[in-house]
Amino acid sequence: MPELNLTSAPAHLRHGSNIGQPLTRRDGVLKVKGQATYAADNHPPGMLFAVMAVASISRGRVVSLDVAAAKRHPGVVDVMTPDHKPELAIDPEIKTNPFVFRMEVLQSHEVRYANQPIAVVIAETLEAATEGALLLAPRYETLPALVGLDAGESFVPPVVGVGNPTESHRGDVEAGLATAEKQIDATYETPPQYHNAMEPHAIVASWDGDRLQIDMPTQGLMLSLARIAELFGIAHDKIHIRSPFLGGGFGSKGLMAGPPTLGIMAAKLVGRPVKLVLRREQMYGPVGHRAPTRQRLRIGADGEGRLTALDHHARTVSSTFDDFYEPAADASHTLYAAPAIRTSHDAVRVNTGTPLFMRAPGEATGSIALESAIDEMAWACGIDPLAFRLKNYAEVEPMTGRPFSSKALRACYDQGAARFGWAKRSLQPRQMRDDAGLLVGWGMGTATFPALMFQAEARAVLRRDGSGAMEIGAHDMGQGAWTALAQIAADAVGLDIDRVDFKAGTSDLPDAGIAGGSAHTATAGAAIHSAGAAVIAKLADLATNDERSPLFGAGNAGVIARDGRLIRRDDESRSESYAEILARAGVAEVEARGTGAPNPAAMEQYAMHAHGAVFAEVKVDPELGQVRVSRMVGAFAAGRIVNPHLVKSQLFGGMIWGLSFALHEEAITDRRSGRIMNANLGEYHIPVNADVPPLDVITVEEHDPHVNALGIKGVGEIGITGSAGAVANAVWHATGVRVRRFPIRIEELLTQR
Repeated sequence: MPELNLTSAPAHLRHGSNIGQPLTRRDGVLKVKGQATYAADNHPPGMLFAVMAVASISRGRVVSLDVAAAKRHPGVVDVMTPDHKPELAIDPEIKTNPFVFRMEVLQSHEVRYANQPIAVVIAETLEAATEGALLLAPRYETLPALVGLDAGESFVPPVVGVGNPTESHRGDVEAGLATAEKQIDATYETPPQYHNAMEPHAIVASWDGDRLQIDMPTQGLMLSLARIAELFGIAHDKIHIRSPFLGGGFGSKGLMAGPPTLGIMAAKLVGRPVKLVLRREQMYGPVGHRAPTRQRLRIGADGEGRLTALDHHARTVSSTFDDFYEPAADASHTLYAAPAIRTSHDAVRVNTGTPLFMRAPGEATGSIALESAIDEMAWACGIDPLAFRLKNYAEVEPMTGRPFSSKALRACYDQGAARFGWAKRSLQPRQMRDDAGLLVGWGMGTATFPALMFQAEARAVLRRDGSGAMEIGAHDMGQGAWTALAQIAADAVGLDIDRVDFKAGTSDLPDAGIAGGSAHTATAGAAIHSAGAAVIAKLADLATNDERSPLFGAGNAGVIARDGRLIRRDDESRSESYAEILARAGVAEVEARGTGAPNPAAMEQYAMHAHGAVFAEVKVDPELGQVRVSRMVGAFAAGRIVNPHLVKSQLFGGMIWGLSFALHEEAITDRRSGRIMNANLGEYHIPVNADVPPLDVITVEEHDPHVNALGIKGVGEIGITGSAGAVANAVWHATGVRVRRFPIRIEELLTQR
């Protein structure tokens, strides 16, 4: 693996702190030159290739595999099956904590979903392993597949998401609906969606006795390490995971899954390093996805257009063998100030891999239904959609009464609408056309996402040569963590960024928590900030207790760190460099650790959310029904902005994902076999360059002192939540056709007009 050269001097001069500067990606040159080492780029000596054979049925049992034929193939070393495999230390069906999900690692011949691994062929070359897998020619006993939202009897799950209540309510919803002058009762459906990160799941595993070296993409180094340790019965310190770069994750690489576990098992079976990389179509099953939903919204409003009740029920699915339930209805908890709100969920079990976290889990699915319904309610009341939202947006969290940054949301509405030119919108649909005769529609949606934080630790070092280091097992899956966290680190130790060695991406570094929930910058950043403060305090202690220092007697609170120097607060003419302090003390370096964690008292007192408003314009061919999004404007308030370039990139990505949600993305299941019919990037539609319009992002200034010490909120997921609804509402405004099943299809626009 080449040395990660992430400490080179920036190509432009900066003034002020490192935080807030629009620095380009510190890993950008490595990636452009092909020198950023991803998991599958590693080739240890003696490495073999492993290929999964996967089930072509979705329910039943494997009755035979032609293992002998596969082994006869030149280059095939071994074939791992339920009858021939290393034993695990614990049953992988046992759930040892809420973040452990059951996985298919050849523990039986039962098939629970299509694309489930049923064998692994290990060979000297990738070609030999691939051909060997084909030669297995599995035969099955097949049972009828359970498919779709009506596959069986529904039930109420014990929780949704990660421990959220299945049902929540405030006020009397039925009374609120009964007294409403205007009501809507509408049902919306969202399809299954798959993460489709650019980099497929991959692992290179090498055993050396009871020591295990792993290269794999992961959003949670320590979560993965802990799961591997319990599955294989080895100590944590015997495992080393390298994951410096991820080619996207979106939640699918957050938790240890079956395929990388099979790679480790294969390496143990043959006693040589093994690489296992999923093919694109194999990612549709064993590594999670977003579950489909059917959502019914009943909303009431009085004669002035103020909400009287909001009832949001969502049905979703989980697998036949594990539990994860998309918390779609919870999207109605936080935005609109109805005096009565009820959210509820039910579910059915289907033959699928277990759904898991996918970018904005619950918020993405729930918000497109909620924002469409709010638009329908505004139309029923004869009120402009923006005016309706301004009349009804919450100034405190509706379900708890805790205050939140509602002024920032109002600013998002105002600034986004002004930039978009919303005041020129016609109230009636199908009234606007462009010069080419295309129907033009304008829509909007409100964006929100919780400002989460997890727990993390970091280690900071200051050296006698005036440089510093910051170490944390952080993850960069393309969002720019190598850069943003290094900016926080530089400010934390009072140095310019090119003087700080920033180390991340391996499991032997302090635990950075998980890169999920749009919480990584806040979580890891808080730990880095804390570690920096601690190491500066140690350095200050050396200086302020030394009579030879110009800082003698100032005390830790009496100095500030800036530009590699400690400076007296009460007299900035008195200062001393880090190098001078350490040299006089005869110390090569000082180091300290710091932690980051949510503040329970603040969380109890305040609701913590990022907010936004998205405005979209679409153009629709009146004869053909073809839809094009022609422009989008998003205004987002997400606390302190660490790096404007990176933040805008994340928000752009979220807005594009929202466009994809509304118009493109859907996994289509064959109801007879339970197989995904479009398990590839040719037929699983996502936007290409020609589908993406000019995007305009406004970052609304926001100072929220309650979320964490740095005031940081996440931006990785919020961009989806308003964008999908904005596009859907724009299509209605252009055509007068309200499509409630997503993605919006041409045939529905043509048949309903």
